[in-house]
Amino acid sequence: MVKGVYHYLREIWKKPDKELVRDRMIEWRKGNALEVIEKPTRLDRARALGYKAKKGFVMLRVKINRGGRKRPRAGVKGRSTRKQTIRKTLKMNYKWVAQIRAARKYRNLEVLNSYWVGKDGKNYFYEVIMIDPSKPEIKSDRTMKWITKPGNKKRAERGLTSAAKKSRGLKSKRGKSPKLKVRPSLRARGRVGK
Repeated sequence: MVKGVYHYLREIWKKPDKELVRDRMIEWRKGNALEVIEKPTRLDRARALGYKAKKGFVMLRVKINRGGRKRPRAGVKGRSTRKQTIRKTLKMNYKWVAQIRAARKYRNLEVLNSYWVGKDGKNYFYEVIMIDPSKPEIKSDRTMKWITKPGNKKRAERGLTSAAKKSRGLKSKRGKSPKLKVRPSLRARGRVGK
C-alpha cells in the first residue's frame, strides 16, 4: 500500500524534533499575539480542515496565555467572603478564544477553522485559517462559496466554528452529551419567555 506525503507529515508531527520545536517556540514567543504567516506550519492538518493555496485564504498564528483566568483585585485588604471570588471560569476552550481574537482583528475575513501548533511554559500557539469572502476566487469555488452567504458572518463570535460547537457541547447528540440541557435549547422547549 502506497502512502502519501500527508501521512508522513502526520507521523512527523506525532514525535517532532525537540531542538526544532524549542527554536520555534523562542522565535514565536518574541513575536506579536497575532501574526500573518505565508503558509501553514502543519500542512497536513490545514489541508484536512479546508485550506487551499489560492487567493482568498489567509493564515494567522495566534499566541494565547496559558493558565487560569484569575483577576487580581487592586487595593483590597483583609478577609474576603466566599462570594467575592476572583477566579473566572470561562466556558470557552483556548482554540475558540484564538478564533475570536483573529476574527476581531481582521473584520473583513471569516474564520474557517484552526489547529494547535505548539505550547511552551507561558503560551499556547494556534494557526487559524481565515477566508476573504469578497474574493472572486472564493465565490467561484464550489466547496468554499458557502462562506460568502450572509448567514455565515461572524462565525467565531456566534459560536458556529468546530471548536466553538465542541466547547458548547453540540458535538454529540442528546443522551450522549454531559450537557443534556444544551440540545435542544430552553427556548426551543418553550420554557423561556412564558
